[in-house]
Amino acid sequence: MENNFNNFDNQDLSLRKSTIIQERINLISTHMYKQYLEYEKSMLNMNEVFSKMKSNIGVIIDSLKQSFSSRGIATQNINYEIDSSGTVIVINILWHQISILIRYNDFPQALKREEERMFASRIIAIQGNYFEILKKVKDNDIEPILEFETASLYIPSEKSKPAIMKIKGLNKESPQSQIDAPRDFLLKVIELVCGGGLEHKEWVKKNITFDI
Repeated sequence: MENNFNNFDNQDLSLRKSTIIQERINLISTHMYKQYLEYEKSMLNMNEVFSKMKSNIGVIIDSLKQSFSSRGIATQNINYEIDSSGTVIVINILWHQISILIRYNDFPQALKREEERMFASRIIAIQGNYFEILKKVKDNDIEPILEFETASLYIPSEKSKPAIMKIKGLNKESPQSQIDAPRDFLLKVIELVCGGGLEHKEWVKKNITFDI
């Protein structure tokens, strides 16, 4: 009889443990499923915004060519190229190069902010030719790429919510309507890169130590 009671207690304890595990697993899976749904929706919105960027870039390049041509400057080095995967735009404007890319959106990620987190997909603008930079870094490693970042555009899952533009070095969010963002982000990035200028490099003496 005592063994029967012990077996019943063990079964009851095992059942309670199983119930607790299932409850906690359900909470985790519900939380992650919500993130996954936001990720899917934000990816759809991002692809739509990026597709409009690819449509807008031709108009912008033509406008740049007209503007420089009217000033007597040759325009053969003003052009753009979209890679075969359709995920990278490389823009050449005389001596400047800019790349706009939608890579590195492989899983749900949130925009870092003090207030409530916003899960969003990210369009990155970098200074330079992405494919030339990629030769020097490990594939799918975003950190070295971000050294060349100019700005990023974060696209949320809800179309009614604004996209968020963040310029590197400025701790500031600039809301952009998802309708105007494809044009305005491209123009802002071109302004940031071409509105500055390159500086002559100078020789810097390095300290050399000799082992004795």
